[in-house]
Formats: sequence, C-alpha cells, structure tokens
Amino acid sequence: MLPDPTVPASLLAVLGALRGSFTSPTFSTFAALVTGLIANTGRGTVTGMLLGANLTRHWSHDRAHSFFARARWDLQMLGASLSHLVVRSLVPDGVVLTVPVDDTLFKRCGKKIFGAAWQHDGSAAGRDGIGYGTCFVVLGLIVDLPFLSRPVCLPVAARLHRLKGEKTKVELAASVIRFLAACHWGRRIDVVADAAYHGKALRDLPVSVTFTTRLPSNAVLYALARPPTGRRGRPRLKGERLGTPAELAATLVFTPQTVTRYGRTETVFTAETTCLWYGSSTPKR
Repeated sequence: MLPDPTVPASLLAVLGALRGSFTSPTFSTFAALVTGLIANTGRGTVTGMLLGANLTRHWSHDRAHSFFARARWDLQMLGASLSHLVVRSLVPDGVVLTVPVDDTLFKRCGKKIFGAAWQHDGSAAGRDGIGYGTCFVVLGLIVDLPFLSRPVCLPVAARLHRLKGEKTKVELAASVIRFLAACHWGRRIDVVADAAYHGKALRDLPVSVTFTTRLPSNAVLYALARPPTGRRGRPRLKGERLGTPAELAATLVFTPQTVTRYGRTETVFTAETTCLWYGSSTPKR
C-alpha cells in the first residue's frame, strides 16, 4: 500500500508498527478500515468505516465484512504489537504497567451473529441488567497523555466470551494476562478488576503480575498456613479464620492516605494485612 499524502504521518507510523500481524492483502484492508473509522463521524460500523474512507463506490462491502469473518490475521499477535507500541511510546522505562480488565457487551440483533446471546449488560438501565449481543473481555494499559490532565486506558487485547464456550471470563482474562506478561517479561504488571474476576484461573499468574480485585462481602479470609512441621499427614492449607471483610476491618488500624482518582486528589483511610482467601486464591499443592 502506497502512502497516502492525506493520511497523517503519525497514523502511518502506527499502522506500520502493526503490519506484521497481517498478510499483505489483509493489511491493506485493515489500514483502510482504521482510516475510515477515524474519519467517520457517525457510528463505527463496518459500513461506516467504508464511508469514512470514501471507499463505498470502489470496494465491495463483502471485502470489509469478510476481513472480520474469514480473513487471515492474528489477533493475539496484533495485541502484542499494539501493547509494545503503547509501552514504547507512552510508558517510561522502569514504570509499572497498570492493566485494567473488564468485559463489555456489544449489543447485536439477529440469529446469525456468532457468539451473541442474552448476557449481563453493565450499562443496562432496566432492573434485570441484561442485553443481547456479543461480550468481549478487554485488557487495556493506563497511560498519561501530554494533552490531558487525567490518565486514560488504551485497549490492547480482547477475547470473545461465549456462554457455552470452553473458557469463562476469568479464564480468558488469565490467559491474556499471561501472554501480556510474556511480552513484557522485564516489567511488573499490576492488574485491576472488579469483583467478578476471581477464581482458580488466577492462581498461577507469573511472579511479575499482581492482581487487585474487590472482595465479596461474604468472602471468608484466613491467616496463611503454617510451614510444614515434618510430621505425617498433609500439610495445612490455611491458618486460623480471620472472618469476613467487615469482621476483619473491625480489628485493623486504618491510616489516612492521599490518592488521586477520577482526576481528583482525596484522602482515604486504608489498612493492610496479609491473609488468604481460601478456595479462590489458594495456590496448588
């Protein structure tokens, strides 16, 4: 694809960094769709991308739709290239990578939409909180941009979640986190997620990864297991019962901390303790 003088040099540089994830024909289609997505002022549909790129009269619409359905390109390699580009350009050397994880529902209609089903919709206004569409588990990188006073999240990887598929949302997130840690093996990665992301799939994350989530109110915490005594029998897997988060909080000492969140600097009270959420974070023996 020859450089287009109307396309900004910064966009050409980004597209060039991602070229290794595609074949030559699919890269041309990808570059045109990305350009159309940026130029289009309406909805970011496939047809809207073609309209934004001024290709509706030059390309068959099937060429654009088949790119997502049948074309040969590597989604995992694209995520790796994109994360390297973001880290290299926007994250200074030695800085910890902050990676938020969440899932989002893209509302769709029609019986032939692959992976679509009635699922939880966090943006739903109704009491049930469900919607019909495709659900993606998305990982991003928190970065600071010079023209904004607050940090932003740039998505770098996504995986389709199917209700009757092989993996749960937590398992999909864990697999992408492991791959991201392998791509940035020299960096510490701090992953943050909501209370839906916990379980056995997160037990064996790399040592360079920390995972922060919110405890359910009914979670029961325990002290760490004592070291093996050398006696016969299986070593203990947990220590004494510490109680639920509310019960444990009643025994801890809270200290004021200054934090910056949502663009505001505030004072909060925090307490720290080392404990075990048995059954969810218990390491394998």
